[in-house]
Amino acid sequence: MAKGGRHLARRCVVQALYQWQVTKQDHEDIEKSFIKNSMLSGKHKDYFLSLINIIPQCIDDIDSTIKPFLDRDADKLDLIEQAILRVATYELKYDQNIPTSVVLDEAIDIAKVFGSEHGYKYVNGVLDKVAKEVRN
Repeated sequence: MAKGGRHLARRCVVQALYQWQVTKQDHEDIEKSFIKNSMLSGKHKDYFLSLINIIPQCIDDIDSTIKPFLDRDADKLDLIEQAILRVATYELKYDQNIPTSVVLDEAIDIAKVFGSEHGYKYVNGVLDKVAKEVRN
């Protein structure tokens, strides 16, 4: 099944957050390179821009939401899986219009592509608990 533009936007956000974590570059510089080098356009480009700008601003709140459900210190997480958890937790907590199943499915799909071999299972387990905490 072909993935839509929102999926591409989420993939780009995960990659951009990973780059932000590794390089400590300004997220505005990173966003410019992603827009220039991706197929993002229209509302999906807008979605990418909103996520890449807002997630770094609420990173402490996002991380504190995830922390109780981790089995290790956050600094021991695989950075790509941490980026996936951050994007999905943001969507679960702050965008109630996106169904929980969509957030989880998207995160798992992205983790299967970019994460470690079994990282998607870890992402799924953490996000399932986050979803139960932040959504009714």
